[in-house]
Amino acid sequence: MADKTLNVLFLCKSNSTLSIFAEAIINRLGRGRFLGFSAGSNPAAGLDPLTIYQLQRNNYDPEGLQVNDWNDYAAADAPPMDFVITLSDELLDTPHPEWPNRPMITHWPILDPIDAEGEEMQRKAAFVKALSELESRISIFVNLPIASLDRLKLQQSLDDIGRKTTD
Repeated sequence: MADKTLNVLFLCKSNSTLSIFAEAIINRLGRGRFLGFSAGSNPAAGLDPLTIYQLQRNNYDPEGLQVNDWNDYAAADAPPMDFVITLSDELLDTPHPEWPNRPMITHWPILDPIDAEGEEMQRKAAFVKALSELESRISIFVNLPIASLDRLKLQQSLDDIGRKTTD
C-alpha cells in the first residue's frame, strides 16, 4: 500500500470547513505520499470565509479547494480511496455511500467551528483550534509506518488517532 500515492477522503456534513482544512493539511504534510480529497453529506454553497481566512493565515493555499458532495466519490469513475475519515459525529448515524476500492474507514471527531457561537474572536478561536487538532492528527497519520502494518493494526492505529485529544 505504501509504494503508491495514498488517496484520503475527509468527510463532514457541509464540506465548508473541517474536511477542507484536512484536505489542505494532508496535501502539505503528506509530501506527495498522500493525496487529500474532501466532501460533505449535505454540501454547503461554498467555503466558509473564516475557513479561507484561517488557511491563508497559516500559509495554506486555498486555491482549488472546493465544496464536494460525497456521492461524487462513490461513482465508478471517482479516484479510488485508500482511506475515508469522517470528522463529524453527525455522520455516524448517516448512511454513507459504498466507496469503491474498499477503503479503510475511521472516525476522528472534531467540533465543527462553523457551529461556534459568540463574538468574532471566539469564532476565530474555534477555527484555530479545529485546524490545530487536524494538523496534529494528520501529522501522526502521515508518519505511521503504513508499509509495515497489517490491515488490522493499521485500522487500530487510525482509530487511536481519532481518540487523541489536544486539550
